[in-house]
Amino acid sequence: MIRRLPPLKSLRAFEAAARHLSFTRAADELFVTQAAVSHQIKSLEDFLGVQLFVRRNRQLLLTDEGQSYWPKIRDIFEILTNATEEIKAQRASGELTVSVVPSFATVWLVPRLSKFKQIYPDIEVRLKASDEMVNFVREDVDVAIYYDKGDYPGMHSITLLNEKLTPLCAPSLLEGDKPLKSPEDLKLHTLLHDGTTDDWRRWLKFAGVKGISLNQGPVFSHTVMVQQAAIYGQGIAMGHLVLSQSDVMAGRLIRPFGLTMESDYSYDIVCPKESSERPKVKAFTDWLLETVRLESGGLC
Repeated sequence: MIRRLPPLKSLRAFEAAARHLSFTRAADELFVTQAAVSHQIKSLEDFLGVQLFVRRNRQLLLTDEGQSYWPKIRDIFEILTNATEEIKAQRASGELTVSVVPSFATVWLVPRLSKFKQIYPDIEVRLKASDEMVNFVREDVDVAIYYDKGDYPGMHSITLLNEKLTPLCAPSLLEGDKPLKSPEDLKLHTLLHDGTTDDWRRWLKFAGVKGISLNQGPVFSHTVMVQQAAIYGQGIAMGHLVLSQSDVMAGRLIRPFGLTMESDYSYDIVCPKESSERPKVKAFTDWLLETVRLESGGLC
C-alpha cells in the first residue's frame, strides 16, 4: 500500500511559519514570497482537512491542530538535516581556513564550533581573525565571514545574519540618579564607541534625537570591547544584537528603549565562486546557515 504524503515544500513552509508565527519571516527564510508561503499552507490544510493557523488581533496563531502537528514536523526536519549532514560529512575532510571578523569569531562562531566538529570530525577548522578583506589568490584562506554592506564583486556570497542596532547598558544604570526613560536622556550619559560614530549618528537620527555630542566618550577598537565596557557600567553602547544576544538574554545588558534599527551591514559568507562547491567549504557554509535557521526563533 502506497502512503500518500503531503508535498515537502508545504511541510517546509508550515514548519518555518509555525516557528516564526509569521508568513513574512518564513518567506524571507525560504527565499520565496509571502503569497507562496500562504499558498503552500493552504495546500497543506486542504491535504490534511484541518486549519493550521488562525489570525486574531492581527497576530498569526497556531490552531490546536497546528500546535499538535508542528513539533512532529519540526523533529522530522531535524532528523532529515542530521542524516543529510552525516552523509555529507563522510566526503568532507581536510583543513578549512576561515577568515572572520574578530568580534563575530569571539562571541558567535567560537562557542558553536564544537557542534560543527561533531558533525564533521574530519574537517580541521583554522580561524584567522581579521577585519581585512581577503586576497584569496595570495592568501591561504578557503572562506571568509565579513561584516560589510554585501558588495563583493566576482565572489560567491551569502548573507548569514542581518545586524540590528539599539542602545544597551548595564541594569545598574537604571538604578542611578540619572533618568534613562527616553532617547533624549542619553544626553546625561557617557556614550561608548567602537572606533566610529556612524552607528550612533544613524540611530540618533532614526530616534529623532538632536544635540548630543559624539566627540566625547571612550573609544575601543572592537565592538566586543565596547560591549564589555557597557556590562561594567562604564557607559551606554550602541548594541549589535547579533553579538550581544547572549548578554541580553542573561540580563548582563538591557535595552532601555524599545527602538531598534536595521543596520546597513550584515555578516556575509564569502569565497571564490569556484570554491563554493568544494565539499569542506559547502559543508561549513551549509552548517552556518542551518545553525542560524535553527536559532532564529531566539534572536533578540
